[in-house]
Amino acid sequence: MKTLLSIGHGYSARAIAPALIENGWTVYGTVRTEESAALAEAQGVKPIIWTAPDDPSVLPLAEVTHILSSVAPERGEDQMDPVLACAAMEIAHAPMLEWMGYLSTIGVYGDREGGWVDEYSERTPSTARGRARLQAEEMWTRLGQIADIPVNLFRLAGIYGPGRGPFEKVRQGKARIVDKPGQVFSRIHVEDIAQVVHAAIMRRDLSGAWNVCDDCPIDPGEVLAYAAELLGMPKPPVVAFDEASMSPMARSFYSESRRVKNDRIKDELGVTLKYPDYKTGLKALLEQSEG
Repeated sequence: MKTLLSIGHGYSARAIAPALIENGWTVYGTVRTEESAALAEAQGVKPIIWTAPDDPSVLPLAEVTHILSSVAPERGEDQMDPVLACAAMEIAHAPMLEWMGYLSTIGVYGDREGGWVDEYSERTPSTARGRARLQAEEMWTRLGQIADIPVNLFRLAGIYGPGRGPFEKVRQGKARIVDKPGQVFSRIHVEDIAQVVHAAIMRRDLSGAWNVCDDCPIDPGEVLAYAAELLGMPKPPVVAFDEASMSPMARSFYSESRRVKNDRIKDELGVTLKYPDYKTGLKALLEQSEG
């Protein structure tokens, strides 16, 4: 019997849990609110309300065989991963533990002006958020070395899926195509994140990083235009990047442009993406919402 502790049991982790539970796993999930606890419980996950940093004794570390952390680093420079700041040594000495995974981001590669990166490319993050993720990757890797167990780093592209996509903004007339020549993003459907994590767990002998993205890095404006086309609505208006009203986080995303290779998840994990490009993914989302 295997037991997963999902730390920060949010959107991506909720997609990962069902297949494990169906195969007889016990899944614990840490959450911050009663509402999130109810969502987890309805899925068959055993919720633990835990706000890191906090007392690690609430974590069932005596029985877990696998740990997956989805918790982002604290904001600001030189901020430790909040999970490891609280519970690193307790995790390292968990008696049954045989695998750890960390959901990171392709932001660790920094800006490549539209060039290609793979898992062996130098990590040169250009934002505070990316630098914090890089530090967290290194800390989880070191913890795996201390515990002598494999650590898998899942570098996620922009996530979309049920309840998280462009259709609502397009319907409400709030979508804007930001015109920034040469801008390229990668993305990934949440079901394909689940596929990759499952495959890595089954290949628990492997360590290292996996780029989790689809086959189609593209200008984000094309995604919005296609969403409007599927809805039978006009193409959203175009606004120049310098004139666009965006949050600081959104603007930081536009400060980086890169194309991300995903060959390793296919060649080494044997993953066949359900949604290899944004068109198949958006079509499926719309069909699901209207079904």
